[in-house]
Amino acid sequence: MDSRLHPLLELTRARWLEFVRDKGTIFWVFGFPVLLAVALGIAFRNRGPESVRVAIIGAAASEITSRLGSPQTLEVVSRTNGAAFRELRSGRLDMVVEVEKCCGAGASLAYHFDETRPNGPLVRLAVDDAIQRALGRVDVATVHEEQVTESGARYIDFLLPGLIGLNVMGSCLWGLGYSVADARRRKLLKRFAATPMRRTDFLLAFVLSRFGFLVAEVAFVLAFGVIAFDVQVHGTLAAVFAISVMGTLAFAGLALLIASRTDNSEVASGWINFASIPMWVFSGAFFDYSRFPESIQPYIRALPLTAINDGLRAVVNHGDSLAQCWFELLVLTAWTVVTFVLALRLFRWQ
Repeated sequence: MDSRLHPLLELTRARWLEFVRDKGTIFWVFGFPVLLAVALGIAFRNRGPESVRVAIIGAAASEITSRLGSPQTLEVVSRTNGAAFRELRSGRLDMVVEVEKCCGAGASLAYHFDETRPNGPLVRLAVDDAIQRALGRVDVATVHEEQVTESGARYIDFLLPGLIGLNVMGSCLWGLGYSVADARRRKLLKRFAATPMRRTDFLLAFVLSRFGFLVAEVAFVLAFGVIAFDVQVHGTLAAVFAISVMGTLAFAGLALLIASRTDNSEVASGWINFASIPMWVFSGAFFDYSRFPESIQPYIRALPLTAINDGLRAVVNHGDSLAQCWFELLVLTAWTVVTFVLALRLFRWQ
């Protein structure tokens, strides 16, 4: 009896061995997302509201400063007039308060701030509120506060699903697309063509090899987030892996389409960057894509990385089910079908 495995299984096994023997690839698949999570998680950790840096200048600056005391929301610094405005232009100061007259009913102050900055108007309100209170303003209403910290609202909670999506995209595009193109460049595909191997077995072996490591990739990054940053997975792990599988299929199809006729590794790198860099920017891996104009939102949501990121965040942060992620699954399915059909039609051995 012939003890050899089916060609598809043999090819898949060869891809697995090639992966585990390449230490550099293992680092980029497992180590790099963790380092990125650590760096960004620390940089954007919850630290409470940041204080506003403000310089008070003018003849009566010392009187206003003494009245302010040491408010928690303000960091009042002493600067000369020239230095204050230089630091305001460079972004080291949030606001410059020029005291023209102090104090009493005829008090007059000038606020200098950049309203084009994201926090510009809020800085103005915070500084004005502190100064008005220091000069004797009394609030007419009694306000009771109830502070609520929602689970899943931290930046690391937003970031982690995006890192999983980026990892899936990168490992597919570079692990599949670049590998196939490089094999064609080295004339390996020409040799494969002389064997009784089917084209579908060869291409599917690359896809199956990705599934062999997908569970480990997703579980490793997710477990690190849970252990290191106390990220809570509100949905089911089955839903997380189901969306990851669909994302892998979509990006595997795109990778094979890129490599279907590419016979130069530099050209393959260019096409991979052409496909991936826009998604790095637009698909909400590091920040919410709702910041972009409303007119391009439908196109952004149609990108595969946007779909996997949105689906993973819906499951991990909000506990949504797969049925509630139907649009994201539909987008990933469409990308999978279209790219695989085109890749099989366009693929050539040499």
